[in-house]
Amino acid sequence: MNNIKNPSVVCFGEVLYDVFPTHKKIGGAPLNVALRLASLGVHAQIISRIGSDEIGSELLHFIKKNGIPTNTIQIDPAYSTGEVIVALNEKGSASYTINAPVAWDKIECNPEIENIVKKADAFVYGSLACRDLISFNTLLELINYAKYKIFDVNLRAPFYTKEVLIRLMLQSDFIKFNDEELYEISAFLNSPYHSLEQNILFIAEHTNTKHICVTKGSHGAVLYYDGKMYYNSGYKIDVVDTVGSGDSFLAGLLSKLLNNDEPQYAIEFACALGAIVAKNEGANPKITDKTILAFMNPIKKIPKVNTPII
Repeated sequence: MNNIKNPSVVCFGEVLYDVFPTHKKIGGAPLNVALRLASLGVHAQIISRIGSDEIGSELLHFIKKNGIPTNTIQIDPAYSTGEVIVALNEKGSASYTINAPVAWDKIECNPEIENIVKKADAFVYGSLACRDLISFNTLLELINYAKYKIFDVNLRAPFYTKEVLIRLMLQSDFIKFNDEELYEISAFLNSPYHSLEQNILFIAEHTNTKHICVTKGSHGAVLYYDGKMYYNSGYKIDVVDTVGSGDSFLAGLLSKLLNNDEPQYAIEFACALGAIVAKNEGANPKITDKTILAFMNPIKKIPKVNTPII
């Protein structure tokens, strides 16, 4: 990826409320990525659709307050703003019940958003927004205009098919999986391999993709980038909840790769950011660069003292 000064990224897909047993938080993977990118100094935008309702107005105000333009968020007169019921297990891992159909299922293509995607340095999208033909067809149209296409797989059963996943992978320049998603999709393609690295190379060959990243939960991530593998083994934390952790990971990774930082540093930074999110509540806790760097390097170097030999 070429060095890009002041990169711009457009995300496409769901904006919604994550509804927990005791509270609700604004979320949706593409919005989480955009919010985190903006907090890292990247010019980020989100193409989505909300309902003409109170929670939609709240969501729009929140997005604008966080420095993201709202001119690409459509308002639907018929369908409501999306909500997702989130359940957490004893380890903080989340499962989701996703309401349908809602406003973000009905994102319409128009010349304004086409032009915004054309001008952006990167375009991020997932598989969930493909569950309805209207948003899916809009996505397929916008992909044609994108310079650098990033597929954040983000499987949510039953809202995906083998055919759609393969189609999106074939059109992407960068694919981000978690390890379970990698193995499931490799099986779709009849991979004979069992190791994570072998399946990354298998996907790269079968989809002609030069950039692939696989997250491994608390065990870090693997980045395949221009023919080389880069690793981070993760950070030990007390998990509060994992909601949005992978989204912040992707935002952190892209923020560094788009600025032409070394891939090894990019994956270390991204894993640290994802871990910090997982040890906080909700998808979008406030996190500064200083916090991330301190988490990565908590111990300052101690000056060497010459001790006399006795």
